[in-house]
Amino acid sequence: MTIIRGISLATWCFLMQATALHAQNVSQVGEGKFGVVVMAHGGPQAWNEGVTDMLRPLSRQYDLEIAFGMADAYSLQEAISKLESRGVTDIGVVRLFISGESWLERTGQILGLQEGAPERPEPDPQMHGEHGNHDTEAQHMGHRMEFWRVDSDARFRLSQEGLSEAPEMDKVLVDRVMALSSNPENEDVLILAHGPGDDAENERWLQYINERAAGLRSGYNFNAVKVATLREDWPEKRDAAQQIVRDYVGSANAAGRKALVIPYRVHGFGPYADVLAGLDYVADETGLVPHPAVADWIARQIRTLE
Repeated sequence: MTIIRGISLATWCFLMQATALHAQNVSQVGEGKFGVVVMAHGGPQAWNEGVTDMLRPLSRQYDLEIAFGMADAYSLQEAISKLESRGVTDIGVVRLFISGESWLERTGQILGLQEGAPERPEPDPQMHGEHGNHDTEAQHMGHRMEFWRVDSDARFRLSQEGLSEAPEMDKVLVDRVMALSSNPENEDVLILAHGPGDDAENERWLQYINERAAGLRSGYNFNAVKVATLREDWPEKRDAAQQIVRDYVGSANAAGRKALVIPYRVHGFGPYADVLAGLDYVADETGLVPHPAVADWIARQIRTLE
């Protein structure tokens, strides 16, 4: 695939289309009322509550709704309809994902910023009042993944940056690591992220998160700081990635150093306890949320969309 300055050609084309539509929308805003939809992956109750609690102060500043799911048209429609019922006409959509590339094109299509999404299907009578399509094609890793264009008169603006690109996350990493550290010179730090399937995109994940870890490398005397991705959803890529992770922690064990493991995930530790089973390490299992810097990043995204 052609790459233009570190992004795929398809992503570049989408950004150009979205920029043109954004400029058109801005000129039409007038006296419109602004609201916010925050898209988040979602997960167990603790995951969802962590994100909801973090966003509560911002919800006092803005009309704000959360759409849990991986660019799921159904959850987006629900959030948008709630905002419109409160008179919102202009909606900034903040994508709370690690990568700015995650679900970007799909979300633009669902919002009508780009062609490609079909109209919303009629409800299936057999679903007893449920809307949309709930067959296996509308599921991914147990998450609803409906794909159709939302029914809305609102004007949308879509965030582009992911948490891997966010300088605010530098502070999160320092705080997480230093809470575990006692003797940096005898400690190896592992920053572990989910990762994508595409090799070129994976390199961009590593590049951006390594930039976030620059302060740890320059400001402290850790023996080593490594960023890795597990590429969790792609078995043909995961085996090799998992071996790299285990070898790194195993080398620290063999040398008598302490391994510190930090998940670069929105929330939680994911499957990493299983991945590292049998090895000695200490971990912060929190993820990036909760931390004030994540809320600061979301607030910055909102300001760019107002």
